[in-house]
Amino acid sequence: MSDKHLHVTIVGGGITGLSAAYYLQKWSREEGVPVSFTLLEESSRLGGKIQTWRHQGFTIELGADSFLERKTSASQLIKDVGLGDQLVHNHAGQAYIVHKDRLVSIPEGAVMGIPTKLLPFVWTPLVSPLGKLRAAADLVLPGGKPGEDQSVGHFFRRRLGDEVIENVIEPLISGVYGGDIDKLSLLSTFPQYAQMEQKYRSLILAMKNARPQAKPEQPKKPTGMFMTLKGGLQSLAERIEQLLPAEAVQKNTGVRQIEKRPEGYMLQLSDGRTLRTDAVLLAVPHPVAQELLRPYVDIPPLGGAKPTIMATVAMAYPAEAVPLDVEGTGFVVPRKANYTITACTWTHRKWPHTTPEGKALVRCYVGKPGHEEIVDRSDEEIVDVVIRDLKRVMKIGDTPDFYRVTRWNRGLPYMVGHQQWLRDVTAKVGAALPAVRLAGASYGGVGVPDCIDQGKRAMRELLDHLTQKPGN
Repeated sequence: MSDKHLHVTIVGGGITGLSAAYYLQKWSREEGVPVSFTLLEESSRLGGKIQTWRHQGFTIELGADSFLERKTSASQLIKDVGLGDQLVHNHAGQAYIVHKDRLVSIPEGAVMGIPTKLLPFVWTPLVSPLGKLRAAADLVLPGGKPGEDQSVGHFFRRRLGDEVIENVIEPLISGVYGGDIDKLSLLSTFPQYAQMEQKYRSLILAMKNARPQAKPEQPKKPTGMFMTLKGGLQSLAERIEQLLPAEAVQKNTGVRQIEKRPEGYMLQLSDGRTLRTDAVLLAVPHPVAQELLRPYVDIPPLGGAKPTIMATVAMAYPAEAVPLDVEGTGFVVPRKANYTITACTWTHRKWPHTTPEGKALVRCYVGKPGHEEIVDRSDEEIVDVVIRDLKRVMKIGDTPDFYRVTRWNRGLPYMVGHQQWLRDVTAKVGAALPAVRLAGASYGGVGVPDCIDQGKRAMRELLDHLTQKPGN
């Protein structure tokens, strides 16, 4: 290994770039590698789509609000930076689906809308008798071709029929991934279901076998499968920033051009400066990376995919203004239902630590794929529409104590063929620019743990490349 001092530039200060910076610093110390880094963030804050608003005693997530516990990279990073004692689970509770202006509980035992218990599915009004009969055909239908990508909509329609998809599965999926489910890539979003079909043939049998069998004497677990931080997810971004050298983090600084040089790369920055570096991690949305790489790599967008936009609407009330007469933590709305909102979380129930005593916090989402025009309206108009929608299925006051509307570009949805596209992109970039890597929500997963994994993996690859170690 050379004693030459190495330098890596990380473009993008979201959780992908922050994770990469933290682990580069950690590995550099542990392995004795002389490497420094610069983290460039075009906006005035770090965290990307992680943003927490702390206001009047409330802890309100404006973007991502939690992560799946089973994806351990997030909790591991949180523990690595010394925030392990701040981790908290969500309170588990019944979830509902809007059906004919009523809140109907998701059938007991259903996982992502797939039934694993007979009687609750038989009795649910969410699906007609014919729809239930069609779903039961999953038990006898043959499996699909292995390894073949297809849309999420096509896959579930083939297994369970239209009604279960449109009334149950689609509203649950749309809360995680933007875009039309009939164009969304199965292998890039829910590959576990393709694997289940190959192993068990029937999704219902697969989900039934996958469910943990609780012993009768064991009490029901009071906590859910999601986790967050007591002070909000932004606490993680803030903590990582504290642990990084102040001079290494440059906010309000973007990259306008990447020039390949014999000795590395020269970056033209937005403020007119230049920065020489040995390696670059582009942890930015794909359209930004695509423009920066254009002189060296021609990467077309996948299948004409267009970015999806959405807005979150957080509203605080006195507790008595939200008198919920059902147990649970919120509901989702089928796309075909005549509503503007796509989902609603009763945050004071799901995450009690976020809300002061005697208060209620309701968080709604707007922006259906193909009908995102609501997001362009004023905050006041959006809140009025949201409250009108809510009043159709629950009791809620006309005027919240305060509210906050946040608009987000959800990025490019993962279209059918995404994995092959990603392999092609990775190969092209690697051939043209060996010490450049792409990572983030545009590529290998949109959740917080997925982005952490990508940032960590890409940085490991760059470090090994620079020190001429064999790849892991």
